Amino acid sequence: MRILLWHVHGSWTSAFIRGSHEYLLPLVPDRGPDGRGRAATYDWPDNAREVPWDRLRHEPVDVVVHQRPHELDLAREWLGRDVPGVYVEHNTPAGDVPRTRHPLADRSDITLVHVTHFNELFWDNGRAPTRVIEHGVPDPGHLYTGELPRAGVVVNEPVRRTRVAGTDLLPRFAERVPLDVFGMKVTGLPYGTYEDLPQHVMHAELAKRRVYLHPYRWTSLGLALIEAMTLGMPVVALAATEAVEAVPPEAGVISTKVHVLADALHAYAEDPESARQAGKAARAAALSRYGLARFLADWDELLTQV
Repeated sequence: MRILLWHVHGSWTSAFIRGSHEYLLPLVPDRGPDGRGRAATYDWPDNAREVPWDRLRHEPVDVVVHQRPHELDLAREWLGRDVPGVYVEHNTPAGDVPRTRHPLADRSDITLVHVTHFNELFWDNGRAPTRVIEHGVPDPGHLYTGELPRAGVVVNEPVRRTRVAGTDLLPRFAERVPLDVFGMKVTGLPYGTYEDLPQHVMHAELAKRRVYLHPYRWTSLGLALIEAMTLGMPVVALAATEAVEAVPPEAGVISTKVHVLADALHAYAEDPESARQAGKAARAAALSRYGLARFLADWDELLTQV
């Protein structure tokens, strides 16, 4: 099967393109948002091929995976024909959440795929047919050493996304344990910062930290949280959105009480053995629920139907 999709979310795409199909990634001259092509910081297989946008109409595309509303028009324009597709909703609804209507709510001709059950529940999906395909991640291996009594955080653009990502909470956590922040555009924070590292390098560095902190208030389910669990890290997370389903009690601590989370960070930092045991449980839980094989099988089933 030949699948057209845009490189929008690097970690999700990194899992999706590891199936048995050919994946076509639009490329525009400046590698802007509508045509980034292949990722620079991920190790993607050769069957993920970037194609200049003006050559797409010559490609025999079987299905389109849309991730933003305007991609529906882009696909029709760039392909020069209608091609069956699905729409993946990565994000939680914004604004007046109980009444947030999805952009595809008035369409019944395209399946709306949510990446978490929380998303499917909280969006007003209207008459759009919905499906939940939970995340899957490639297994980076049990890299955890926890040799540094520090907490690792992964967040892109932490200044712009302050309340969404919980960046405003970091000073309260830093009072109990030193923090290192990984991601894009993290320079200038008063913590250890690691910017734009290749994924395998970031994983190796993150796994040296004693505990993973997930301070997000409002996100579907950060893939960085699942990846940290697969590394074998114990996790401390806000009990918000899908995190309450993803983190079992033996894998870490989740709470809406900041002081409880800060105490947990400190406890793991001071007790390497407890951290190691929780990390083992976190890895087992992540591989069981968010394994790559299940993720790809779910997608194969849907795309074959489409």
